[in-house]
Amino acid sequence: MSEESDLERTEQATPQRIQKAREEGQVARSQELTTFIVLLAAAAGMVFMGNHLMHDLLAIMREGMRMERELAFQSDLMIDRLSELAFEGLWALVPLLIVLIIAAFFAPMLLSGWLVSSKALIPDFKRLNPISGLGRIFSVHGLTELLKAIAKAIVVGSVGAMVIWSNKESVLSLIAIPVDSSIARVGELLAMSFLFIIAAMIFIVAIDVPFQIWNHAKQLRMTKEEIRKEMKENEGDPLVKGRIRSLQREAARRRMMSAIPEADVIVTNPTHYAVALRYKGETMRAPIVIAKGVHLLAVRIREVGEEHRVPILEAPPLARALYHHTDLDQEIPEKLYTAVAEILAYVYQLKHYQNYGGEIPGPIGAIQVPHELEVPVSD
Repeated sequence: MSEESDLERTEQATPQRIQKAREEGQVARSQELTTFIVLLAAAAGMVFMGNHLMHDLLAIMREGMRMERELAFQSDLMIDRLSELAFEGLWALVPLLIVLIIAAFFAPMLLSGWLVSSKALIPDFKRLNPISGLGRIFSVHGLTELLKAIAKAIVVGSVGAMVIWSNKESVLSLIAIPVDSSIARVGELLAMSFLFIIAAMIFIVAIDVPFQIWNHAKQLRMTKEEIRKEMKENEGDPLVKGRIRSLQREAARRRMMSAIPEADVIVTNPTHYAVALRYKGETMRAPIVIAKGVHLLAVRIREVGEEHRVPILEAPPLARALYHHTDLDQEIPEKLYTAVAEILAYVYQLKHYQNYGGEIPGPIGAIQVPHELEVPVSD
């Protein structure tokens, strides 16, 4: 029973699943929202450009109704004239068409945002399968779209019929008024019908948009097994991750060993701890730890230091404190400044004696560290 529940799509889609679907062009879309925005843009265009458009179309109509004698005897001239009038009519409609194209282009972004997906353009020959096509037609989604189309036709048709019926006397009176007045009156009736249809579309959009968002989320639902698989892929194979960490540690160890020859001193425990310090007064605010290790790694640090003649001093409390309280390539704690300064001062005296001779530096005394930074010997 649990295996069946793991294979049911009951879980909400993860952000990774949503992003993958978006890259494939699968987003929530509402055709009704796009239609509503286009109709609204058309209404706005008619409000602001209607008078100019009607004036141009009336002029084209008058020009087309005028009969010239030569046109009656030469059909090629009539065809040329028809082409000219058609081009003028199209040119008059260009501003309104531009508004509608812009509205149709940006309307889908209101629901899904900007989306460019090349995967959505790849041909899917599975859609050519007639059996799959019939399955989509008679599916729940197909039935929903059919009911939605019927409801939209009923709503729009009812609104249009209501407007015409409420203005039937005005429609019948068009016969008795001049052509210019009747055309203006027809335009008013069409504009009124248009506005009522747009108002009716608001209710359709208010239902369709939440439904499309819910349906899209439902289609992206995942099974518990898919979520576990995705989490495993994100976390990676433990063996692979362990191998990567091992390689990273080995690379860090090699970098650390290569930096030891640049150290000014190596402070030891003497056998359990080893910490290499470097200090350049011109560029550094405080000494930094460039290498540290315990047990075998500490032995290797001392060996590399001896090979490159780096001074090695025994200061067990300081070595333990530096190892536990300072990370690689970081400055030592401020509370250890005094102890490290004693070590560096002794190293500089020793180098001066080795290079220029003079008085031999005496043995360095016990180096003390602050009580709060002390590390028990058992560590």
